Amino acid sequence: MGIPVRKRPGKCSDGGVVTQTVSKAMASRAGPIAGSLALGALLAMLGGCGMSSLTSGIGSGWFGGGGKSGDASVDQDKLLAAAKTQGGAGGSGDVAYGCPRFQVWSRDGYVTIYEPGRVGDGLAVMHRGEITKTARECSVEDGRVTVKYGFSGRVLLGQKGRTGRVTLPVNVFVTDSKRQKINSTSMRVTVDVAVDNPIGYFSVVREVTFPVPEGARPGEFEVYVGFDRNVPGAG
Repeated sequence: MGIPVRKRPGKCSDGGVVTQTVSKAMASRAGPIAGSLALGALLAMLGGCGMSSLTSGIGSGWFGGGGKSGDASVDQDKLLAAAKTQGGAGGSGDVAYGCPRFQVWSRDGYVTIYEPGRVGDGLAVMHRGEITKTARECSVEDGRVTVKYGFSGRVLLGQKGRTGRVTLPVNVFVTDSKRQKINSTSMRVTVDVAVDNPIGYFSVVREVTFPVPEGARPGEFEVYVGFDRNVPGAG
């Protein structure tokens, strides 16, 4: 399957989108270990070429789409399917009138976990988490806004990773027109990965409700999601 990697301009980037392909047929002929090594090699390449400036896009990219407004349906199964197929349901770059925008915070749409003491070493990647799809819808009533938001993504097993369950912490928070946090929630995403199944997928759908002061507009608020990097080995 193709893994699109979006690079920001820099010495390792031409500003475009590069697709690295790990062939399932090749992995099948070479065996599960070789398939995992191929994926590990890709992660090592990313780590050695400015991994901190990379994001992975699916469909329309980072932004969620938008009485009730927003995406037609914020559905956990659709978001999960979109993460697996790298396209499809949920999400657009449009800003719906009166609906707070939902997007990934800065560079926290991904996190790479390295072996202890080897953060930044492309040959020491244990696993990498990526948020690749977002969607939201909202309702406004009596000076309050309720945003139903969803996000999905994947965890890739690195060449130093182990078979088993991977859990990564995620933060979701709301900012007002002055970009001050007015609400914050922490949660975790969990997937199972193995040498012969090195990519696990996750999806989350939640709601957040917050007041809109008199004189303010709901569209001035924003909801953000991102991985929590305050964990051992995160880079």
